[in-house]
Amino acid sequence: MKITNIKTYIVHCYRTNWGFVKIETNEGVSGIGEVTLEMKEKAVDAAVHELKDYLIGKDPCDIERHFHTCYRDSYWRSGPVLMSALSGVEMALWDISAKSLGVPVHRLLGGKCNDRVKAYANGWFAGATTPEGFAVSAKAAVARGFLALKWDPFGKAYMNMSLKEIDSALAIIGAVRDAVGNEVDLLIEGHGRFNVPTAITIARELEPFRPLFFEEPIPPDNLDALADVRSKSPVRIAAGERLFHRNQFRDLFEKRAADFVQPDISHAGGLGELRKIAAMAESYLIPFAPHNPSGPVANAATLQLAACTSNFCLLETMATDIPWRKYLTTENLVFEDGYFKIPDRPGLGIELNEEAFAEYPYQSSPLRHYRGDLTDIRPPDAIPYF
Repeated sequence: MKITNIKTYIVHCYRTNWGFVKIETNEGVSGIGEVTLEMKEKAVDAAVHELKDYLIGKDPCDIERHFHTCYRDSYWRSGPVLMSALSGVEMALWDISAKSLGVPVHRLLGGKCNDRVKAYANGWFAGATTPEGFAVSAKAAVARGFLALKWDPFGKAYMNMSLKEIDSALAIIGAVRDAVGNEVDLLIEGHGRFNVPTAITIARELEPFRPLFFEEPIPPDNLDALADVRSKSPVRIAAGERLFHRNQFRDLFEKRAADFVQPDISHAGGLGELRKIAAMAESYLIPFAPHNPSGPVANAATLQLAACTSNFCLLETMATDIPWRKYLTTENLVFEDGYFKIPDRPGLGIELNEEAFAEYPYQSSPLRHYRGDLTDIRPPDAIPYF
């Protein structure tokens, strides 16, 4: 079997654009991957086509060889654009390999140790602006079955927060905790926005609310600083969504900089790299909770990873999504009692509906984190998709 063509697609999805890859072969077996990288979608799309020159004519089942060669020969290693392009291509190669054998991807990675995985909701708070609004939205998410909720309550703050701003954030967190009780995990998102003293102050203020973790409290550029925050924080720290290779995660583990590790399957190298990162985390007794706020193909691939990863802890998912998500792929998820069932369909268990993509072309979507409209994460007509 040989690779004959590689196609890419960029599809608008309100807060960003999803990027998809499709690899075709001479035996009629195709595979798909996701390369979604917020605000760098066109750069990743171009990077995939640069990899195409090497991949055409190659055996798609030699996944480790192709990943190593493409990473080595890029010369300018790591970084979000190259690694996102490689991630989507790598997913598609696993998809082809598993489909050619008629088995799900997890069968090629050791088989199941998990039949289902606990999910936490992101995006459940869309449109909320007051503590009362967040409380109402939190109750609705829990009524749907979610046992864990994540969100960023910090407005448009950057680096520093006044006591008034901190109190406003704490009022939101308190309202949500009161609304859902202690049986629901709360995960507090920082989006890498604070300096070290501010992050430590916030972490100490979070302790009474008993969050599962405080995610990305400082920018991802300095793991020593993150380790400093973790050493002084009374709540657990999660990080890793903006690290792009196992070598960066090695540094995170060696510095004891996080309690939960969060690589993204669309950015950190795909299934094979995340398996290696998970194994490293397991040796440090650190739970594995991948970043997964993107599209349906990344979600499908992360579920396959969850099946065969013993220290897989939590799956991030969006509570609702654009109404047209259901038209873009054959996604078919089973969500029960706060958990997603691991599917057993061949490959990644999902296909693209390419004919639908033209209806939703690329649109520029600027970053919201510092503009004050952070909760504008979903359109008013957003709906559940599972």
